[in-house]
Amino acid sequence: MPSVLRSSGTGSSEIEIIVVGCGFAGLACAIESKRKGHKVIVLEKRPSLESLGACALKQSATGLMAICTQHEFMYMHNFDGELLATQPLPQRLYGSNSYNGRRGEIHDVLLQYAKKLGADVRFNQNVETYWEDAERGRAGVIVNGERMEADVVVGADGARSRAREIVLGYEDKPIPSGYAIYRAWFNSREQGLDTDPLTSFFCKKGGEFYAWIGKDVHMLAMSFRDGEEMCWVLTHKDEHDIGESWSYPGKISDVLTYVKDWDPCCSALIRKAPFCVDWKLVQRDPLPTWVSKGGYTIVIGDAAHPFLPSWQSTSTSMQGASQGVEDGVTIATVLDLASKKNIPLATRTFEHIRYDRVRRAQALGESNRNRMHKDPESRDEDVSMPFPEWLLDFDAEKHARNLYDKVSGDILLSGYMRPSELAS
Repeated sequence: MPSVLRSSGTGSSEIEIIVVGCGFAGLACAIESKRKGHKVIVLEKRPSLESLGACALKQSATGLMAICTQHEFMYMHNFDGELLATQPLPQRLYGSNSYNGRRGEIHDVLLQYAKKLGADVRFNQNVETYWEDAERGRAGVIVNGERMEADVVVGADGARSRAREIVLGYEDKPIPSGYAIYRAWFNSREQGLDTDPLTSFFCKKGGEFYAWIGKDVHMLAMSFRDGEEMCWVLTHKDEHDIGESWSYPGKISDVLTYVKDWDPCCSALIRKAPFCVDWKLVQRDPLPTWVSKGGYTIVIGDAAHPFLPSWQSTSTSMQGASQGVEDGVTIATVLDLASKKNIPLATRTFEHIRYDRVRRAQALGESNRNRMHKDPESRDEDVSMPFPEWLLDFDAEKHARNLYDKVSGDILLSGYMRPSELAS
């Protein structure tokens, strides 16, 4: 194989990488990059990793089982409490574990592992501007007034990504998805779930997963840690103008209006929450590219392909976090294979390897939501959550290594075209 296409992949490239964003995609990129011998700085604007809510990861990972809950079954109900389906939720399927737990705690496990490997993770880092100098083969950021540069910049800065502007050449705006969610997480026993006949069943077994579905609305309830903690989510139609923010303090009284004629345990559970969040779900049109013109800046995770939030809904593919992890693994792998002198080839190869798979996962979530939100009187399809083998039986690093030679070779022989251009 010509050296222009592939390095030895021995983990000795020492490519300098700036990762902007300390979410799942950013941490996965940092971890895999350190494992492959790259030099990594991670810049995070928040002071710490704290987050309300749960997370579902469909990946192999280290050290997560101790803080995660195994949900053995999902109980799917009609809005009035009629049981529609009882679906087993396998902890391990196609060789991949499912990790269900509090987002902040899962984040912390990955953060500590990244630090252990030597990643330089910096908090309170406000990235103001991205820049790129293709002639010098460098890219960088202005952060807290300081100019930083590296061989490649990875924008893992979420749905409000500033990196998209340098990648696209223009600023794109999020648009309302037409849906919003109310969500809450609290201690079950402190709020009296175990003593209320309408809610005590949530605490008895622990690790239970319940769903109620109606027209254009559904509610999920999940217990964690042997019933000690409880999370509920209600997804509903919403055309609110998101403006500059889409997360607000919610009102329990507003949530109750959606379930006033539902199974009474739904109202009882909602009332137990001391507070909730009103989160407007936004979306973006699929980006035509994830790679800057010069090839030294890319976007990954939600910055490249935001999913409707995965854990909140049986109506998605449960892949937002997982696809971000796959992005991080893939870019670290192709950089290792391409070597330091072929950064643009690596980033464009990454884009081609990942683009169609991500779009397929997004489409699965959208179709599942539409199927689930039909009028109950006309719903004649299976309401169970799909676990497709193509989605879950997947090794991102192996996949990247297997495809690298062909994809990078095609790019060199025929010239670079965006995957979106090839699809059209």
